[in-house]
Amino acid sequence: MDKQYICYCGIYCENCAVKAKIDPAAKLLYREMKMAGFEEIIDFIPGGAGFWPFLKDMAENGTCISCREGSGNPGCAIRICAQEKGVEMCAAECKDYPCRHFEEFYCGHPFMKKDNDLLREKGREAWSKLQDERMSEGFVYRAEK
Repeated sequence: MDKQYICYCGIYCENCAVKAKIDPAAKLLYREMKMAGFEEIIDFIPGGAGFWPFLKDMAENGTCISCREGSGNPGCAIRICAQEKGVEMCAAECKDYPCRHFEEFYCGHPFMKKDNDLLREKGREAWSKLQDERMSEGFVYRAEK
């Protein structure tokens, strides 16, 4: 498990649809389009001049590097609070968890409540095992509203 992808809120980025599905799809699309010669004709396609560098960057650098490394919402209240308190994972370490910052978060990601309950009750090893199992099964997080 790569610790840089463990978010303060309890999401494991390697199981995010962006990281698990979009990054590989961008790499594949870029490679296929390049092999088909699109690099030479992309400027003749409406929007192509902006699309090609965007796709190339996604393919070469990925779309998200984790909130710890600077991706995600810079105004995320959970991240800001955790950084101010020096907390790595709120559910595991913060004495104020669960706090008001998680109310809105759980509205969009209700399954994360169970994950964070597991983390709080059984520890990081049990939480990590669940994330690894999910990754091996092809599970991805999706926002639920």
